[in-house]
Amino acid sequence: MSMGSVYGPLGQTIHPEITFAAMRAFLEAITSGASGDEIANTPLPDVYRAATVRADEQEMFVGLESADKDPRKSLHVDDVPVPELAPDEAYVAVMASSINFNTVCTSIFEPLSTIGFLKRLGKESVWGKRHDLPYHVVGSDASGVVIRVGSAVRNWKPGDRVVVHCNYVDDQDPSAHDDSMLAANQRIWGFESNFGGLADLALVKANQLMPKPAHLSWEEAAVNALCNSTSYRMLVSRNGAQMKQGDTVLIWGASGGLGGYACQYVLNGGAIPVGVVSSPAKVALLNDLGVEAVIDRRAAGYRFWSDEITQDESEWRRLGKDIRGLIGEDPNIVFEHPGRQTMGASVFACARGGTIVTCAATSGYMIEYDNRHLWMKLKTIKSSHFANYREAWDANRLISLGKIQPILSAVYPLTEVGEAALQVHRNLHEGKIGVLCLAPEEGLGIDDPAFRAKVGEDRITLFRRHGA
Repeated sequence: MSMGSVYGPLGQTIHPEITFAAMRAFLEAITSGASGDEIANTPLPDVYRAATVRADEQEMFVGLESADKDPRKSLHVDDVPVPELAPDEAYVAVMASSINFNTVCTSIFEPLSTIGFLKRLGKESVWGKRHDLPYHVVGSDASGVVIRVGSAVRNWKPGDRVVVHCNYVDDQDPSAHDDSMLAANQRIWGFESNFGGLADLALVKANQLMPKPAHLSWEEAAVNALCNSTSYRMLVSRNGAQMKQGDTVLIWGASGGLGGYACQYVLNGGAIPVGVVSSPAKVALLNDLGVEAVIDRRAAGYRFWSDEITQDESEWRRLGKDIRGLIGEDPNIVFEHPGRQTMGASVFACARGGTIVTCAATSGYMIEYDNRHLWMKLKTIKSSHFANYREAWDANRLISLGKIQPILSAVYPLTEVGEAALQVHRNLHEGKIGVLCLAPEEGLGIDDPAFRAKVGEDRITLFRRHGA
């Protein structure tokens, strides 16, 4: 990963040297317990430190296989100019952020370069035009402190400690109402918009803000919003599988960023999880989380594809037999996100009348399954994509109540964001990887240590202890 200056909106060099000093005054105000008024009166810098990809490097990985594309080469930590604040927006001093798969996709320009997303947003409005820049500030999670609000913001003020969810939507569009994930112009912040969370400052809409869980550190609070909200919508919400007590749920990647939350929702909801992971260490992690039925797919050696174009139904049947051997029946719900490698097996293994709910395709987007096993047994494939504000708020509330735990497994400084993204790209991690932005060290930002002790340090740090 490189560190250096980046050109501004007009092509000029903004800052010749990466420096942390631009936002130091806000860090000092936050850590000293300054009032909201004092934070509001702290001068804004002209530039801030941010993780970026650059438009003039979009072709750098052309011809390489996905696995050979290295985020350390494409992610830069640069100084970029502070964008203008719209009436319905806020500036957040970002204490910590996290790595999501969309950050990996941005960093390897796959399946599309996100620079194109910014150009489309730039055509929508005067405010949208700010996002069309020769660089993209990435990141779709953040915890931090509000330092400025626009003139139309009512519910938030400088000094508020917040986390940020990534549903970026124009609420003036009628399609954004009822379920904002159905909005014609719905986007994911920091992926399809600019000024994301892997930075010392973030620009967000007021309707992205949620209260920071007071018992968590900055890095623990930062890793939840995207994956936790996604898992909540997929399993709990009326927009997803509407899981009920006693349901059996097959969870692919059960120790990963989505699966770690999914397991908790299944357990909390009185359902029965079957986790699929890829190592004995991950089996042990899930057992400690409370998941009794776990399949180590590498030990089982499933080969759902006998070659690039042919799936092996006998392997689907072997998976189904293994699941029934653990829980005595087929799963009512399949929590599906790998895509191409597993969808055929997911459709087959799901119980008659059951639901396969899918939110991603990390192993490939062109999926295949035997439709006879879908229509003849009245199964449903349900799509899901992040969460609306209410779902994200409710999922965050469960974090704040200590009912759902963060799944933080490792922490990197912003200067090593490329290495952190590489860990996710190559599936070398469990849970979520946090990134310290303004926060100078781990463990800061805990405002309610008594409640933390009540929830239990061992529960809160389970993934971190296993990831160590």
